[in-house]
Amino acid sequence: MSNEGLAGLSATEAEALLKVHGPNVLREVKPRAFIEVVLGTLREPMFVFLLAAAGLYLVVGDLGEGLFLLGGAGLSIGLVVFQDARSERALAALRQLAEPFAQVMRAGQQQRIPARDLVPGDIVLLTEGERIPADGVLRAGDVLTIDESALTGESVPVARMAAGGLRTGEVQEQDTAAVFAGTMLVRGQGLVEVTHTGAQTRLGAIGAALTGEVERTPLQVTTGRLVVRLSFIAVVFCLLVAAAYGFLRGDWFAGGLAGLTVAISLLPEEFPMVLAVFLAIGSWRLARHQVLVRRAAVIETLGAVTMLCVDKTGTLTENRMKLDAIWSNGALLDMDMDAAAGEVARVALLASATHAIDPMDSAVHDALAATVDQVFAASGGEPIKTFPLRPSMLAVVQGWRIGSGTQWAAKGAPEAVLKLCALEANDTRAVEDALASMAARGLRVLGVARADDAQSTISNPKDTKFEFVGLIGFLDPIRAEVSAALAEARAAGIDVAMITGDYPVTALEIARQAGLDVSGGVMTGDEISALGSDDLAKRIATTRIFARVKPDQKLALVEAFKTRGDVVAMTGDGVNDAPALERAHVGIAMGQRGTDVAREAADLVLLDDSFASIVGGVRLGRRIFANLRKALTYVMAIHVPIAGVALLPIILGMPPLLYPMHVVMLELIIDPVCSLVFESEPSDRAAMKRPPRSINEPLFGRRQMTLAAVQGGVLLAAVLGMYVWGLKTGMPEDSARALGFIVLVVGNLVLALSEASEASTPLFDRRHLVFWVVGAIAAAILTSALTVPFLSRIFQLSAPSAVSIAVAIVVSIIAGGWYGLMRRWNPARQRVW
Repeated sequence: MSNEGLAGLSATEAEALLKVHGPNVLREVKPRAFIEVVLGTLREPMFVFLLAAAGLYLVVGDLGEGLFLLGGAGLSIGLVVFQDARSERALAALRQLAEPFAQVMRAGQQQRIPARDLVPGDIVLLTEGERIPADGVLRAGDVLTIDESALTGESVPVARMAAGGLRTGEVQEQDTAAVFAGTMLVRGQGLVEVTHTGAQTRLGAIGAALTGEVERTPLQVTTGRLVVRLSFIAVVFCLLVAAAYGFLRGDWFAGGLAGLTVAISLLPEEFPMVLAVFLAIGSWRLARHQVLVRRAAVIETLGAVTMLCVDKTGTLTENRMKLDAIWSNGALLDMDMDAAAGEVARVALLASATHAIDPMDSAVHDALAATVDQVFAASGGEPIKTFPLRPSMLAVVQGWRIGSGTQWAAKGAPEAVLKLCALEANDTRAVEDALASMAARGLRVLGVARADDAQSTISNPKDTKFEFVGLIGFLDPIRAEVSAALAEARAAGIDVAMITGDYPVTALEIARQAGLDVSGGVMTGDEISALGSDDLAKRIATTRIFARVKPDQKLALVEAFKTRGDVVAMTGDGVNDAPALERAHVGIAMGQRGTDVAREAADLVLLDDSFASIVGGVRLGRRIFANLRKALTYVMAIHVPIAGVALLPIILGMPPLLYPMHVVMLELIIDPVCSLVFESEPSDRAAMKRPPRSINEPLFGRRQMTLAAVQGGVLLAAVLGMYVWGLKTGMPEDSARALGFIVLVVGNLVLALSEASEASTPLFDRRHLVFWVVGAIAAAILTSALTVPFLSRIFQLSAPSAVSIAVAIVVSIIAGGWYGLMRRWNPARQRVW
């Protein structure tokens, strides 16, 4: 098929076909319906107990109190639905970002479009490492090696070669040109004409689909089990308290209410919600910073990273290649003025893809923009054979039919190209000197060679004598934001290593321009391979620049840094980078130039391929981890006084302090506080000025549980103290209960603010706006419960004296805020916990 036949569809044709065939997706992931969310919520133990208490009131108690409990349960369900919808929106945004893209020809122009927009008739450009996005026919390119195990279960890859002119729709399974959606291109590159999309593909016919949902992390699984166990304990306590109350006091109705109150107070049902919200919204926040989370558990690891191993091209540099220099026959040449330069560029073009995807191929195309079509047309239009880049030969070789013979063009690493050419020693030294000079300018340098061969095919380029033509140098500017990001990483105690396939001198110059530590010199891939793991771990203690590194050597570097005790984040984009990405603590794939193999092996996908986004992701990961830890500590801490004041007065023979409606009100405060206030809390200004935490430090471990127990215990003592003081001084039971409840509500809010805010943030900073809104609503409800007769009767509260209320507020501020005050007086103290 000619290049004209591969021009692709027009925009109008593609739009019309998309309406007919629909998006190229196997199955749309639909959010849960409202009724599904409500029914799922009603199955939670917390709401089962609430509804049981409401039913008990409605049957044998007060109608108003029963209706209030039902209303409170409805509000709680509404909060859960709101948070669920918020998480669903975040997940939907993540799924959209996670959708694959495809390189297509549309109206003769190469475009990058979402794979969901592919339609039959589109021409797709495929390179190795990509997952094929739709069923189609190979129209041009290499002989492809394709892994079809996802479709057929066969582990042996199959070969596919270009069709000889099949029309769309004539694909049969036995056709050697047929390719199928969901399979992986292992080797080669080519142009595929799409024949079927979406559910009409072979993969769609067997009903396979990916949901793209954020997975449950080990912490979510653990807390889910914890809530199940606590639910069982709550049921046991409910029955014991109800039975003891009924037998000892003869009031079974009050016993049932007391048992249900204890059961509700024992359940920290906020744990699963907090984790789900933080992970979903946290993943969404990271995506807004160009970091797509593929495995939610990695959020817990980001803040512990101590070593960032990053590629040079496209990460530290702009990946905007420009052909900047040509060297041949002992001199740098002007491509516009010198015929020899034009010949070097022509051979380099013949060693490039006809439809360029690689940035250096694109740069060669751009340099010869006026003559590209003529060069390819004079050479037969398409290469007759291609030897792609391989670890064993770091060069691309393509054969072209020119006249009655065949010309082979090679382009790649200078040392690889020189091995193909039998140069004299003097000529080799001249090339090496020119290479060193160009590399010292920070240019990425490739060698170019050709071979005129009467044979139309060769089995191995190394068996053919090539003529060295020259060197070409590409300029790739440093990203403007790299210097600031490097400074931030250093301040955060994170080392940065640059790993590149470039020439060592080029690597050092680019590293120097970027601001990396070059004092340890450069280490090459061959040196890495020559050392054992222990020796390599010692050698890399000071070296941060690695050049001429192959994918298997990347894996060795990951293991060596891990041996030293580093928590490693590794970037990668190629097929063979997958093992290193999997072995790193945090694998980061390139979203723009990375292969599907790399993306599927990685934990994170960098949407803009920028180093600054990696550092920004670490910063945001530290914020998410810190806020999630605070939220979990707060939930555990506040349940200590709630459970204590629900149970202890009964054990001590005092009138109950809490009834179900009190716990409902507290839950209506706790839920938005822990899922809205803590999640939206901004980063501590000093977060990126502290060293990384230990990777072995749990999110919610012994220290956090101890802190929660101490904070909750102090608040419990204050609540019980005020309640007992009220009863001992002769206050009516409702007034004493009001004092205890004031301390519990106000102490709850003060504890939340104390836990959420950093020592460096003013209490009335606008960043705490969400907290103050929630606090104002809670204060209004508490005031109404004390002053509105109807509500006072339902809550069984009566307003004590103004002096007593003032004392209760002071006590609650001290009991809930002592830890926060201590941190503000001694900010270093906050690191203890």
